[in-house]
Amino acid sequence: MDLLPDSAALPIVPYIRESDFAVRPAYYFPFRKLLDYLFIYIRKGELHVVADGTSHRFEEGQFCLLQPGTVHDLRADGANETPFAHMDIFYEPQREKSFPTRPGQLDLASFAHLMQPRLNDFDGIAIPVLLQPQKPHLYRHLLIEMVESWQDRDPLSKLKAQAAATRLVHLILQDHAHPAASKPGRPQLDWIPSYFSFHLADPLDIEELARRAHLSTSRFRAVFRERFGLPPHRYLMELRLEHARELLAGSDHTASQIADYCGFSSLSHFHHAFRARMGASPGAYREQSRKAGPPE
Repeated sequence: MDLLPDSAALPIVPYIRESDFAVRPAYYFPFRKLLDYLFIYIRKGELHVVADGTSHRFEEGQFCLLQPGTVHDLRADGANETPFAHMDIFYEPQREKSFPTRPGQLDLASFAHLMQPRLNDFDGIAIPVLLQPQKPHLYRHLLIEMVESWQDRDPLSKLKAQAAATRLVHLILQDHAHPAASKPGRPQLDWIPSYFSFHLADPLDIEELARRAHLSTSRFRAVFRERFGLPPHRYLMELRLEHARELLAGSDHTASQIADYCGFSSLSHFHHAFRARMGASPGAYREQSRKAGPPE
């Protein structure tokens, strides 16, 4: 979907920084600003949160999400249990240097490079502080599983916690993102590259693709060309030829096998298309590649 940035540039890879069940008597946690995301489940009792100047009262069974940059405090007037997780959602190579901020820590200028992007800064996403889950039981199950697994700290448990966090983020986006609201009238075709790559050797079915995009066939062709700069058949051919080029340079598969893997109707079709695009036959290209050696 067009809501989030290119996954290659800013991949979603949840990273749990701190997590606990937080069984406490009445307490007050003074104002601070976040570098990461804070997810809280009110399992028992109540929680009062002032987030960026707005007061929120959370009751038992509700979920709170505070995004990076949020100035907030936390207050419970009685005994409570609030499982929580401080976590990154987007991959950050310096994630080990980031930290849950402390009470009174409001000036984060020197740590700006560690602050996570806010989900609400992307078109079509408006996630409230008080989450509105479609399946609250699933949110609850995933959060408890995430906290329990993260506290075990062995590699398999950490992997289980990571998987739970990924599912939880997916649910939050699924429940609160509204693609149609981001760019009215603009069909979302971001699924096309991965779909074409997965179905590289399959015949191209324009009618099926148009149905998946909720468009007429003629509208799909027009939108596809506007989005990718090529008609669908040409785009697929470019992917097939690129994959064939990689296989010729990096494998010992025969030309016939490569033609089959890449969806060409025959060996002669493969030879003709490859020569027209690359300026050399598949055999000549393989020989040239091996003489040149692997790229530095």
